[in-house]
Amino acid sequence: MDAALAACAGGDSDAFGPVYDALSPSVFGAALAVLRDRDHAAEVTQEVMVEMWQTAERFDATRASARTWAVTLTRRRAIDRVRSEQARRARDQKDLDASAVGRERDVVAEEVDSAFERAAVRDCLDTLTETQRESVVRAYYGERTYREVAEDLGAALPTVKSRIRDGLSRLRDCLGVNHG
Repeated sequence: MDAALAACAGGDSDAFGPVYDALSPSVFGAALAVLRDRDHAAEVTQEVMVEMWQTAERFDATRASARTWAVTLTRRRAIDRVRSEQARRARDQKDLDASAVGRERDVVAEEVDSAFERAAVRDCLDTLTETQRESVVRAYYGERTYREVAEDLGAALPTVKSRIRDGLSRLRDCLGVNHG
């Protein structure tokens, strides 16, 4: 593998196919171990494989094997993604906290509004088809990813995405939420 990666550094585009085939499973596994999400791990795998192709000249077989180099790049990229996501969440929470400071709250009115909203959502959920309702409820109330919902229901991922999209559209219409 080291020789094939060195050939890539020399501009041999045909040499990258075997490198990709040999190293992408290890890269995906390393990304999945850090991120714990198959979709994010797949994105990181693609990013790392592109980075390896673009920076193959940096590979030094005297310092590490191609597999070790690939996994090291993957771990760094995956950890950067986790840190970025944590920072984004912290910023979002800080913004949310800042916007709530200084506002007077009518707790009773908020609870009444919330109860009415929950009842309206329940009523509108009843207008969905059984498959739409089950998909939407699993995704949003069950906090499942689209892929997990598809696996739970034994349905194809595109089918579940369509059910959820169509169900949310019908909910939006039922609840009178503006599309803009």
